[in-house]
Amino acid sequence: MTNNQQKNFSNAKRVVIKVGSNVLTADHGLNTHTIQIISEQLKRLFDKGIEVVLVSSGSMAAGFKKIGLPSRPTDIPGRQATAAVGQAGLILEYEKAFAKYDKKVAQILLTQSDLNHRKRYLNARNTINTLLSWEILPIINENDTVATEEIKFGDNDNLSAMIALLIDADILVNLTDIDGLYTKDPRTNPDAKLIPVIDHIDLKIKKMASGIPGALGTGGMLSKIHAAEKVTSAGIPMVIANGKNPNTLLDLFSGKKLGTCFLAKTNKLSRRKCWIAFSRKPKGKIQIDSGAAKALLHNGKSLLPIGIIGVEGSFMIGDCVEFFSDTGQTLGIGLVNYSSADILKIMGRRSSQIESVLGHKPYDEVIHRDNLAIRREK
Repeated sequence: MTNNQQKNFSNAKRVVIKVGSNVLTADHGLNTHTIQIISEQLKRLFDKGIEVVLVSSGSMAAGFKKIGLPSRPTDIPGRQATAAVGQAGLILEYEKAFAKYDKKVAQILLTQSDLNHRKRYLNARNTINTLLSWEILPIINENDTVATEEIKFGDNDNLSAMIALLIDADILVNLTDIDGLYTKDPRTNPDAKLIPVIDHIDLKIKKMASGIPGALGTGGMLSKIHAAEKVTSAGIPMVIANGKNPNTLLDLFSGKKLGTCFLAKTNKLSRRKCWIAFSRKPKGKIQIDSGAAKALLHNGKSLLPIGIIGVEGSFMIGDCVEFFSDTGQTLGIGLVNYSSADILKIMGRRSSQIESVLGHKPYDEVIHRDNLAIRREK
């Protein structure tokens, strides 16, 4: 473990720990023994004064076994009903496990739309901060019973990254059923090598990850890389480690070398720009010319109408919109000051011409630099 990695764990006061389905399940049901082991490790972290937020999968597996279904439902209502039954059992097992240590737990179920809306985003953060101040463990999962494709996080890897950003965590630990990111899938390739440290996520890393699927959960290794991209952009390191080993968390926090560590970027995004970049779902796209791309990427400028050469989708003032280059490369995301209909009228024009075209000019910029985040594809 490098000095930076050791420093990350020794200085961590607030952490998010994500436990995947492959760690928590056994014989298509919950592995209560694993829950007890994880709970014991978390209790030891609490004793060190570390605040912990737990993102836990397992509701589907718990419901599947509890109901006694012959096979896992394939239809959406069936899966949502199964998760509803299982979520109660999942939180009950955690409650029983932590009761031995006189530790209370709280259940929080979220959808993407909860974090997409700024006020609800802040309310969720305030609730979690209050629970932590009361020394209660927040246990978070996606609200599968109401989530649709439009409001789903997609997987708990993504959700855990969003929670780490939400509460300004010092580190995110992602517990899965293998030791970290390998050059190949170690379950089928004996020559696969573990990658201990990653300081830059590029297409090569993503290609390695795409070949390592998840066995039970919705997120394979690639979804964990996407989660790492989010948190490291905000200055939060992330570690992927094997949650089936009984002392993984204690070993990590004692400075032992485990898993794959993704180092945080030093030029991190602000809290607000993290919310724009990762919590908001884009409603449309804006294509910009090379001059505008240079101004945004290298000079910290706002997006003006003169640099816009195309608009895709229908969106309103204040919506989140992606912007991309004339070569098709995604460059970033931001909150627009004008609707798509108005941008189509003023694109390619100078800001001084906006009023003559629209009859009003509330802003010179289509996206102000304070309301945009660079999220360039690599």
